[in-house]
Amino acid sequence: MTDPWYIDNVHILLRLLLSMLLGGLVGLERERSNHAAGLRTHILVCMGSTLIIMLSIYGFSEFVHEINIRIDPARLASAVITGVGFLGAGTILFTGKSITGLTTAASIWVVAAVGLAVGAGFYFASVAATFLILLTLVVFNKLEQRYIRSSKLHLISVCAISAPGLLESISDLLEEEEITVKKAVVNERSNVPYGELQPPSTTVEIALNALSKRAFDPLELASRIRRIDGVSTVSID
Repeated sequence: MTDPWYIDNVHILLRLLLSMLLGGLVGLERERSNHAAGLRTHILVCMGSTLIIMLSIYGFSEFVHEINIRIDPARLASAVITGVGFLGAGTILFTGKSITGLTTAASIWVVAAVGLAVGAGFYFASVAATFLILLTLVVFNKLEQRYIRSSKLHLISVCAISAPGLLESISDLLEEEEITVKKAVVNERSNVPYGELQPPSTTVEIALNALSKRAFDPLELASRIRRIDGVSTVSID
């Protein structure tokens, strides 16, 4: 292709297929990790970015030599980067204790950039970027979890019948597991049995925001908390 404003159908198809492959590689990693945006999402974002940048460069080539008309191939590319930001924001979730989905949002954004690079014919950069993206998502994730993983925040919810020493028993158990409570919310409710001549009972709902410096088995911890006298339900997120 000697004319920078012309592209034939073969190269259009090759660029779309390459963007499908590169976007699919990143999406496959996200799909295997069970994230919100997976294989198809990344393929569509990457392929769409490729199509848009090719449209921006070659779609208006007939007007290049017209008087008083200026062609800016980067204009649609900047719109793609901005628009993909909104798509990535949809994968970010705030659960009340932590924010998740930032890495997936970033992967969608960078896959859009890969698609733009493919569409512009920047093949080496797009392939190299895809390799580095996968290196970051797979290898660095394992290194982070094994060596530099910071304390993780958990939400522990306990429902129990009010009894002396209940909070102390839960606190001692969490201390044994090296879990630090950063915030505690305790709500008491009085329940009067309907149609029964029994004294009202007081239930306690305990919500704990706790930091754990090491991984633990949530089922085992929930089972140990459940064995405390008066505890009826336990939830660990």
